[in-house]
Amino acid sequence: MSLRNSLNHFMSRAMDRTRRQKSGRTEHHASMIRATMEEPAWRALSPVAQALYPWLKLEWRGPKFNNNGKIRLSVRQAAERIGVALNTAAKGFHDLQAKGFIVVTESACLGLEGEGNSPAYEITELGLPHSDRSEGRKLYRAWKAGRDYTVHKATANNPHGKNGRQKNKTLSQNLRRPVLKMMTNLPEAS
Repeated sequence: MSLRNSLNHFMSRAMDRTRRQKSGRTEHHASMIRATMEEPAWRALSPVAQALYPWLKLEWRGPKFNNNGKIRLSVRQAAERIGVALNTAAKGFHDLQAKGFIVVTESACLGLEGEGNSPAYEITELGLPHSDRSEGRKLYRAWKAGRDYTVHKATANNPHGKNGRQKNKTLSQNLRRPVLKMMTNLPEAS
């Protein structure tokens, strides 16, 4: 390649880059693969789960910065993005798990300084980082009607509350024990 051709090539690439930046073509997108959408598991998904799946794929950073297995999207964020109630969005996540499209890799937890972390997901259609396989596990291909995968549901971390492990005591049971024990060590009078 001559010097003139290489200079022209360099200039055209630089102009293309600036043209893309000015036109706003840096928009993030998620590709939906037709073969995935033709699977029986996809057709068995609820419309909410089908609407939620592209939003989960948008959280993936691509093959160069693969974060599959650490994809986080909270139920609250999902509900806001697809325009449904919180319980409906949670059912969408459960449906995607049951059909093998996503797998929970980390449970939701309370992070540093009391900030909550939503669960981390693996999208089974996509390959995991540091894996020998370039493709994902695609668990949805093995799904059969009536044989759903295990769904990981968030548990309440409130041992004394409504959903906790301990049963609530009745009022009469609470009245039988002292509410407050006071102990004072007064010096004896001499």
